[in-house]
Amino acid sequence: MTQQQSRIKELVSIGIYTAVYFLVVCFSTAFLKLTVPIFNSIMIPALNALLAGIVYLLVLDKVSRFGALTTIGSVTGLFFLITGHFPLAFVPGIVFSVLADTIQYKTKLPSKAKLYVGYTAFSFGLTGPLLPLWFMKRAYINELASRGKSQAYIDHVFSAITTTSFVVCMISIIIGGLVGMTIGLKIYAKYFAVQKGSIDASQD
Repeated sequence: MTQQQSRIKELVSIGIYTAVYFLVVCFSTAFLKLTVPIFNSIMIPALNALLAGIVYLLVLDKVSRFGALTTIGSVTGLFFLITGHFPLAFVPGIVFSVLADTIQYKTKLPSKAKLYVGYTAFSFGLTGPLLPLWFMKRAYINELASRGKSQAYIDHVFSAITTTSFVVCMISIIIGGLVGMTIGLKIYAKYFAVQKGSIDASQD
């Protein structure tokens, strides 16, 4: 396989797993909206982290070099931007995906630590639409008002936005990332690690 063919194969893989990751995000969002009457939006990153560990591992397996994670996170962030979220909602998607790539390929951490720490960092990329609720409240309210949202809608959006909910959101993402990677490694070891590749799926 030529270098160009290899590059095309990598781009196709990135596109496929970006779509799969996006579907997991959509499932997490829909599931929480249907089952949790309040706090549902701030729990989306945590649930997604719990479910998407295997997707993250398959990306590393198919495209084992810097850039794939950044691409997926950036595309997700761009989606937030073009679908009417707060203008800065795309920033965490880029920042945390670059951080995940850096942890995976530019640090000297043990291989298992890279997976857990990198994936947990990557999972914070979905906080883009949420962080302004706590840290840019007035600007966010003005943005919603400029889009014609009613005061009742704005009050509903901010009904769960407290210091406690922020702490719960952040801790739940960390827990979701760690547990999600553990689940992902088990699935990878059972169904995808046919031959030794770039990922050590052992649980030692």
